[in-house]
Amino acid sequence: MNRYVPIREVSALVKRNATFHTKDTAVLSVTAVDAPVVRTSEEFDEIIGDSYTRNGLRPGMLASLAGIQERRWWEEGVDFVDGAIEAGRAALEQAGVAPDQIGLLINTSVSRTNLEPSIAVRVHHELGLPTSCLNFDLTNACLGFVNGMQLAATMIDAGQIDYALVVDGEGSREPQERTLARLSSEDATAEDILSQFATLTLGSGAAAMVLGRASTHPEGHRIVGGATRAATEHHLLCVGDFEKMKTDTQGLLVAGMDLAGSLWKDAAEDFDWSDMDRYIVHQVSKVHTSRTAEALGIDAAKIPLTFPTFGNVGPAAVAITLAKEAPTLSRGDRVLMMGIGSGLNMTCLELIW
Repeated sequence: MNRYVPIREVSALVKRNATFHTKDTAVLSVTAVDAPVVRTSEEFDEIIGDSYTRNGLRPGMLASLAGIQERRWWEEGVDFVDGAIEAGRAALEQAGVAPDQIGLLINTSVSRTNLEPSIAVRVHHELGLPTSCLNFDLTNACLGFVNGMQLAATMIDAGQIDYALVVDGEGSREPQERTLARLSSEDATAEDILSQFATLTLGSGAAAMVLGRASTHPEGHRIVGGATRAATEHHLLCVGDFEKMKTDTQGLLVAGMDLAGSLWKDAAEDFDWSDMDRYIVHQVSKVHTSRTAEALGIDAAKIPLTFPTFGNVGPAAVAITLAKEAPTLSRGDRVLMMGIGSGLNMTCLELIW
């Protein structure tokens, strides 16, 4: 017979589930691949300039409000999967791990051109991974890469696999070209511009990471654990499909800060993240970054930024930022990866570099 669980016990269970610890997993490599075509915010403003004027809006919001000066596109004939494959190959080489040693491949890309098969199967094939390698897509908006790391660590700790490869490739060219065409048309309204503004902050790029056992790789960067929290009542604040993404920018900011504060409070019982050596936060905008630092009481100088020149590269953003920051990190540095995804969901993951 089911036992009635008092509310106080349910609350305790929720808090225990909010945090997690890993036992024997380390990051062995992390790589980033930059898309080569640079598109500036000034160029975007010129394209939709007449619509700004007609609707009483001022150009320059991408640079002044979001802090995004430019973003990148893949060249014609090259797509985000090619980027994920290139990043994965580089991560294997950097880690010194052979393709036939990989037991798990997770692709965490939001971008996709078809519903099936998974993107992971092409990456698996192109990298020559073994038939014994479990492979699949894991999507959770901009949180996917951090979720992929958490799942890989769980399987390594459980002894199911020795090595995992997490990849992500994102392509913003097509959605931004379609959005620019809509917003530059004569019937574009101020509401259209503001609700689709976030699409123009996106960027293209790719990242990959190899994870393995800390006990056999003392040179690796150990995953300590982390915390996760959901606020799914906000699942309609940012909704995108193959044609268009509509975002309540202000609503998403407010709800995201509230979610971050709640997670921070829950995690404080198990982790002290008040003075990390580096905070690798999801790269959204100038406003989001400054508000995050203020809300959580962390030093903004310890938050490296990639969004000003790369835009918001979706779930690849945290890994791209970590890869670019890695040369400045010292052995023993404490690093906190902070991912948040539309929906809303948030996960923080602590590394000892």
